Amino acid sequence: MSFFGFGQSADIDIVLNDAETRKKAEHKTEDGRKDKYFLFYDGETVSGKVNVTLKYPGKRLEHNGIKIEFVGQIELYYDRGNHHEFVSLVKDLARPGELTQSQTFDFEFTHVEKPYESYTGQNVKLRYFLRATGSRRLNDISKELEIVVHTLSSYPELNSSIKMEVGIEDCLHIEFEYNKSKYHLKDVIVGKIYFLLVRIKIKHMEIDIIKRETTGTGPNVYHENDTIAKYEIMDGAPVRGESIPIRLFLAGYEMTPSMRDINKKYSVRYYLNLVLIDEEERRYFKQQVQILHSGFMIGWLFT
Repeated sequence: MSFFGFGQSADIDIVLNDAETRKKAEHKTEDGRKDKYFLFYDGETVSGKVNVTLKYPGKRLEHNGIKIEFVGQIELYYDRGNHHEFVSLVKDLARPGELTQSQTFDFEFTHVEKPYESYTGQNVKLRYFLRATGSRRLNDISKELEIVVHTLSSYPELNSSIKMEVGIEDCLHIEFEYNKSKYHLKDVIVGKIYFLLVRIKIKHMEIDIIKRETTGTGPNVYHENDTIAKYEIMDGAPVRGESIPIRLFLAGYEMTPSMRDINKKYSVRYYLNLVLIDEEERRYFKQQVQILHSGFMIGWLFT
């Protein structure tokens, strides 16, 4: 790739030292596509090389310094142009001067703190990237290499089951129970629905997984709800004393870890909706399991 800032006489590139062996992960881009990026975790070292290649040997390249940065930033779509940086590391690779031949510069950011999960949502984006910059008198040039960060979780010591009874007085009483309150992204939600009283004609029941993204603070708070999954658990009228088993495999759905007040900019929570529909198409539902209360917490599992 050539850059006008170098007078179309040089290319600049970033190559990771472990590019051939480092795992890649799929990540959704802002336009909805999925691309693969190098995967990192909190505390890992990021090292590599910046290559400045002169296209015309023997021709000098004057510059005001060459540097590389490691950046973690959040961008709120309603406030585009304002990038909130929570990680910003800089290493100078070359002092102001001139290059008479192509040159490679080594860099290393040791045990880099990467506290948050990479995320692309409806109204917000959190990303990490390396940026190599060659400063010139008229035009700086730069090349970015984006990476993906996953935050790991271990099995919680306390992961209690969820049991609730809900209903409509003298019409419907049901009890539902889920085996635990915190799940990893490849987990299975196991539970049962018990019908204690049925005096309305129910024809259909489903469980929905709802993702809620909350961005901003104060008057600039935005909520986006997205239905991740609809899982039919019953088709037909139940009777008193009947129980319906639930097995919902999360691996088949596009989900992220739950996120709470990330850098005081946004949160991502997941909810389970139990929805019942009667013969007259009336809908009865109970939204439940909010993160960090009875907890429906999704995360990457560390094994």
